[in-house]
Amino acid sequence: MDQTYQMPYHNRELSWMDFNIRVLEEALKKENPLMERLRFLAITGSNLDEFFMVRVAGVKAQINSGYKKPDASGLTPDKLIVQLEEKIHAFMERQYSCLYRSITPVLKKNKIYFVDPEKMDEKQKAYISDYFHKVLFPVLTPLAVDTSRPFPMLANKSLNIAVRLKGNDGSCFAIVQVPSIMPRFLEVPCEDGRAFVLLEDVIICHLAELFELLEIEAWCPFRITRNSDLDIDDEAQDFLDAVKESIKKRKRGRPVRLELVSRCDKEIRSFLVEMLKMKPSEIYEVAGPLDLTFFSKFAGVEGFGHLCFEPIRPVYPPADFWGYDDIFEAIREKDRMVHHPYESFSCVVDFVQAAAEDANVLAIKQTLYRVSGNSPIVAALIRAAENGKQVTVLVELKARFDEENNIIWARKLEKAGCHVIYGLTGLKTHCKILLVVRREEDGIRRYVHMGTGNYNDSTAKIYTDIGVFTCKESFGADASSMFNTITGYSRPPEYNKFVVAPHGMRPFFRMMIERETENAKKGLPSGITAKVNSLVDPEIIGLLYKASQAGVEIRLIVRGICCLIPGLPGVSEHITVISIVGQLLEHSRIFRFENAGNPKIYMGSADWMQRNLDRRVELVFPIEDPDLKERAFGILDRMLGDTTNARMQLPDTTYVHVERRGRTAHNCQREFSKLAQAAVKEKETVSEDQPFAPIRSSDLKES
Repeated sequence: MDQTYQMPYHNRELSWMDFNIRVLEEALKKENPLMERLRFLAITGSNLDEFFMVRVAGVKAQINSGYKKPDASGLTPDKLIVQLEEKIHAFMERQYSCLYRSITPVLKKNKIYFVDPEKMDEKQKAYISDYFHKVLFPVLTPLAVDTSRPFPMLANKSLNIAVRLKGNDGSCFAIVQVPSIMPRFLEVPCEDGRAFVLLEDVIICHLAELFELLEIEAWCPFRITRNSDLDIDDEAQDFLDAVKESIKKRKRGRPVRLELVSRCDKEIRSFLVEMLKMKPSEIYEVAGPLDLTFFSKFAGVEGFGHLCFEPIRPVYPPADFWGYDDIFEAIREKDRMVHHPYESFSCVVDFVQAAAEDANVLAIKQTLYRVSGNSPIVAALIRAAENGKQVTVLVELKARFDEENNIIWARKLEKAGCHVIYGLTGLKTHCKILLVVRREEDGIRRYVHMGTGNYNDSTAKIYTDIGVFTCKESFGADASSMFNTITGYSRPPEYNKFVVAPHGMRPFFRMMIERETENAKKGLPSGITAKVNSLVDPEIIGLLYKASQAGVEIRLIVRGICCLIPGLPGVSEHITVISIVGQLLEHSRIFRFENAGNPKIYMGSADWMQRNLDRRVELVFPIEDPDLKERAFGILDRMLGDTTNARMQLPDTTYVHVERRGRTAHNCQREFSKLAQAAVKEKETVSEDQPFAPIRSSDLKES
């Protein structure tokens, strides 16, 4: 589309802030368990940190470089930053209002306290004094700032205390870093309930012992957030070293936010602003405590289980693999689908482990984007290489904020004898695919796992994702072709089933949306249902608007950023957008097209964003097995029927909870869990009710 900024389009950054507001609303919900409300509050803090480090930093970099071109919403970087900072300031005020007005009273009602050191009893004071001297004091390093000792290079997101001291020639300053290696909170004795004190408060109580020669006049906790977007030279001779060097630079990036506790001493404030070269709009004064992310660990303190969500327990084995000792046999029989975390990710781990030990397996090829710190998948790949199998692993070193972890795994895989590939120049490899090549009686057979989420056993417990196993030849051939393209110099092929970015995915989605538009004009059945994490791409949005104008009913489930604006007369009145924010993080990508009455459904790794369609290696694949298609349709329908976690986007871009009046409460995440449990229960019942079959003499003769 020409001049896409004239098209109704909500700015990406502002839309992301709307998403974080939806997360904050979960912290405000009185019906959510207390510790879960604290977890949601922590998530908003973590989200905002990353937003500053990447997106806000990016907008500021555009301004500094003199970039003035408006984006698709019509906003230039200098106009956007004004709206963005205003929205962020208001949001951070809401965070602390949520903490003190909404959550703290409920903490007290449950006899859980964060105590002010000044209000501690003698027993508590003695306890923190003992902790300070025996544990904390040896770790602390007070840093004076003067003509001979410059302002220190403070780590990104580190919590610090600025101290103003009375010197011979007026005020002087020092910095004390709150050690991140230590627990952020400390439980202290309490006769009625449970009491905790923050680590920075323990340090503040004993500052005089760190600066014995001078009188302390004032102190103030502060925190800086730095520009942390990696600038990596894809053409570097040693790509691994280039990533390592860029990670080091991240720690020294320019500060883009300075957080201070409210009523900060004026001289300390001026000192920090001067040293860090901060603009007034980059300073955020809050009630404290700084860095709300610690509440995530606090919510997991032993003894608080009754104040948390009832855990969603994955079933294992899932119903689709029930009764099979041989996972290869199960996949040979028919395609299999697993819905995580309702069905355990262990079946994916089992698949890799079985392949590693199976004497008939010749080769394993896999992409890894984000893996856990103690990954059983990587351990199985190492074991496979040790067993003499050909193991090829594409490790994406540019997986944001997982680069260091991925470098460690890449080195271990290489040492074990795996062929490790670091991706393609200029592209991130984001697809989720695993290929096992096995020798069988009737020849070579390829087994394929394709997914919507990472091969990460940790996040698979809290992210909703879908994986499909198949050994159909058309999928196996596509998988081989895809790996050959990634690892060698093969030309991107014409795939049988796969839809692959960056070459084929944009044309595919363009064709599918335009086909629905034409079907609507012809009076044929039409419709589009899509579930993605983000909807940003201007061309896709323009095509969806045209489809809506032709009468195509479009239902979108977009968890996070949504730049499309639904419900606009003459533009998008046939489009609805909902966002599901709940106990689990919605991560799967699913696309359904009505196709003139013969619906087609696809899943994969790609969102509708420019980066996914044009600058990444992504995979979207069809679901063709009739049973799995029906199951996939049901997954979408159940999410669209959610009345608990779902919010609907209005034409003014705000979100409201889906209308529940006269409707039964539906929580799709809980319902998926119940469905998984019920499916296994049914298999168990069938097994228990299986009639005893006596062995006949004829059976013995045949054997």
